[in-house]
Amino acid sequence: MPTVCIKWQKQVFPGIEIDTSQPPMVFKTQLYTLTGVPPERQKIMVKGGILKDDTDWSTLGLKDGQKLMMIGTADEIVKAPEKGPVFVEDLPEEEQAAALGHSAGLYNLGNTCYMNSTLQCLHSVPELKSALLSYSDNVRGNGVDQASHSLTVATRNTFGELDQSVRPVAPLHFLQMLRKKYPQFAQQQNNVYMQQDAEECWTQLIYTLSQTLTSEASEPAAAQMKELFGIDLVSRVHCAESGEESSEAESVYSLKCHISHDVNHLHEGLKHGLKTELEKVSPSLGRTAIYTRESRINELPRQEHNSHSSFFSP
Repeated sequence: MPTVCIKWQKQVFPGIEIDTSQPPMVFKTQLYTLTGVPPERQKIMVKGGILKDDTDWSTLGLKDGQKLMMIGTADEIVKAPEKGPVFVEDLPEEEQAAALGHSAGLYNLGNTCYMNSTLQCLHSVPELKSALLSYSDNVRGNGVDQASHSLTVATRNTFGELDQSVRPVAPLHFLQMLRKKYPQFAQQQNNVYMQQDAEECWTQLIYTLSQTLTSEASEPAAAQMKELFGIDLVSRVHCAESGEESSEAESVYSLKCHISHDVNHLHEGLKHGLKTELEKVSPSLGRTAIYTRESRINELPRQEHNSHSSFFSP
């Protein structure tokens, strides 16, 4: 294999072996390693002109120590970054939360996990947050009592704090307004506030917001809340003793999930919750009797859900 000397710009690279059994592209790759000039930019001056990728080495008559000139511009040398990589776990707590898209949490103010879970659940609904943002501190709709108005304002402000902070928020003002509107959440035992039911808190807060909020289009608040959270049920009410049967329709904001030894999955508990017994007066019997109510979900909130479901209890 002949050994040549390559001159490129002001640099000289002596003693470069050329494997004439390989195509010129292999030789150009060698030069790329030495100079940083990509093969497609290299112009190597040889006998008869410029070395081409399909040139036959035997036609060039190369000799040991022969000098070849190369013209071409090298790729820009990649500079090391001024700052090294920063891993998420190395960031301050505030920046970690922002990078991961986490919202702030809520402090437990003493057996208030029921309230915190309700607030965080509702806080995840963009449409509700948007409606709350347009709710004024001063304007109160017709028939809205001061306690309901104050609770709605407190809900809006708490959501605002959650959006603007990455550290836990203490929803003290919201808790005060909740207990003022619904005194059952202020019950104490041995001078300690009692634990309460999250479903009850959800129901009361949803009801309050349905009375106070209005959309930008002045849509009644109840209709707006129903669109977001309402579940339409159609029920068949039957009395086995008298044979009476009727149909009822209602809208609810939650489904009951009955848990027993026979329930292994969520959908089974929900299905059990759609079948209940009630006692009421039977017109045909002239006395109270046991009726069975079998319900099915006729419409779910949000249009992207299946609006008609055959969830009739058998």
